[in-house]
Amino acid sequence: MTADITPAPVTNAGGKAVAINDAKGATPRNGEVMSGADAIVHSLECAGVTEAFGYPGGAIMPTYDSLLNSSQVRHILTRHEQGAGHAAEGYAAETGRPGVAIATSGPGATNLVTPIMNAHMDSTPLVAITGQVGASMIGTDAFQEADIVGITQPITKHNVLVKHAQDIPRAIAEAFYIATHGRPGPVLVDIAKSAQQSNVTFDWPSQIALPGFNAGAKPHSRTIEEAARLLATSRRPVLYVGGGVIRSGAADGLRRLVDLSGAAVVTTLMARGALPDSHPQNLGMPGMHGTVPAVAALQKSDLIVALGARFDDRVTGKLSGFAPNATIVHADIDPAEIGKNREVDVPIVGDLKDVFAQLVTALEAQHLQHGKPDLEAWWQQIGAWRETFPLGYTPTNDGHSSPQHVIQRLGEIAGPEATFVAGVGQHQMWASQFIKYERPNSWINSGGAGTMGFSVPAAMGAKVGDPDRLVWAIDGDGCFQMTNQELVTCAINDIPIKVAIVNNSSLGMVRQWQALFYNERYSHTDLNTGHGTARIPDFVKLAEAMGCAGLRCETDADVDSTIEAAMEINDRPVVVDFTVSADAMVWPMIASGATNDEIKYAKDIAPEFDRED
Repeated sequence: MTADITPAPVTNAGGKAVAINDAKGATPRNGEVMSGADAIVHSLECAGVTEAFGYPGGAIMPTYDSLLNSSQVRHILTRHEQGAGHAAEGYAAETGRPGVAIATSGPGATNLVTPIMNAHMDSTPLVAITGQVGASMIGTDAFQEADIVGITQPITKHNVLVKHAQDIPRAIAEAFYIATHGRPGPVLVDIAKSAQQSNVTFDWPSQIALPGFNAGAKPHSRTIEEAARLLATSRRPVLYVGGGVIRSGAADGLRRLVDLSGAAVVTTLMARGALPDSHPQNLGMPGMHGTVPAVAALQKSDLIVALGARFDDRVTGKLSGFAPNATIVHADIDPAEIGKNREVDVPIVGDLKDVFAQLVTALEAQHLQHGKPDLEAWWQQIGAWRETFPLGYTPTNDGHSSPQHVIQRLGEIAGPEATFVAGVGQHQMWASQFIKYERPNSWINSGGAGTMGFSVPAAMGAKVGDPDRLVWAIDGDGCFQMTNQELVTCAINDIPIKVAIVNNSSLGMVRQWQALFYNERYSHTDLNTGHGTARIPDFVKLAEAMGCAGLRCETDADVDSTIEAAMEINDRPVVVDFTVSADAMVWPMIASGATNDEIKYAKDIAPEFDRED
């Protein structure tokens, strides 16, 4: 395949060469003799890179020397390579442009494995540039040698080892193209130190050939027409919206389909904000900790139209019991996802922007011919579920604040224009439940991988990508202790993120499972960070030591004023330690291995859904 390599998605169905549009990048200095290291930096400039995150070391040192000469690429020195990778992810999630992380060989490269895997699971465009030992030393177990290409092969869209300087521009051009076209994802370019030190006549490719690479086929008209027919005749339709809607920038098309179809909508953890929570057809998040109406609607539906979703086990529960009476339409840019977990009746392969455009037109034609479906009974049933099973929480019994209250007020005070970035655990679920998301890209989190430590560096990357945006990292005391050193990076580089630590002094989600399934045997989940007189560490003092403002809130009465005080500090990062109850649990909940019919609401089992109506 030959195609345009600019980061904006394109389709080249004809297979002909497409000239590169350099408007978004520097003008290539083709024909100029330069070092391989200079070629790396200039290739980044040609690809339109303006920010990169990284950490230097021996095998990448020539490239770092060349970075001093770049007037376009701002390099941000993180305090750990994992932080660089997550920052690049947050940057990509906020901007839609590929994030860039740079590291040296050996442990530098392996420290990028977690963010690379995270980006792979969540379809985040990421380009990782790693140094490698000299070409003649590869395979000798040289100092800091690691086969990072082999290590990351299962968790990248593509990776390559570059041994010769003349291959650098093309390898980097291909990396950006692959990372951003089709289903987004991570690409790793491992470059031998000897290649960085050799001279090369720079040649940025005007076109690129990638045989077998599918940048995204156009949806087939017959499958679109069948999907429209089903939507026009269904009596209990649900649009199951996944993160692909966010990644494809297709929220406007989704809104048109929602309004036209009248169907109920559920937005997965990765899709929060794809449809405003205020939209009357939005039932919220489905799955293990989803709303009862969202879970029930999927279970009782006669038609599910999955849009950029992958039928993840956290949504379906026990797969054999998921939506037993539903016809399945599945639209995705990645054909490998269709039918992978759930048998599909109507497969649609294509970019969701194209899918929505065609599906709306086809559905309008169906309505003109047959009229709109009668969905009154369906919405009456959904209304009953909403009334009977609203999201909520009860006061705590130990005198500490309820974490749900803290997070809800944070969302209300910060407002819908803020971006919220979560770590992983109970606070992540509460943030997905109790903050109202009204726009795409307002919610960033680690979905498929569930990576603790994601929040602070990802929030840093999001703030770099959109400096004028208010960015709140919502973290747990466990997650925060994994990557909080990146607050030093924020303080030094004038990246004033705000961090809310939901501090229950424990590994909350593990503790919840221990309470429910291990007879309250709390094995190694007490972190000693928030309750009692001993605070190890003291997060307020730790924040101040890292150049940040540190605040603490210990009562419900102080929640609003503490959030407002944090909002007034904009000259440095802010860390707020919210002391909350350790006994609060995330409800609703579907136990691992259970069917969605077995959803538990608060501490009582919700009535099983009648599978015969």
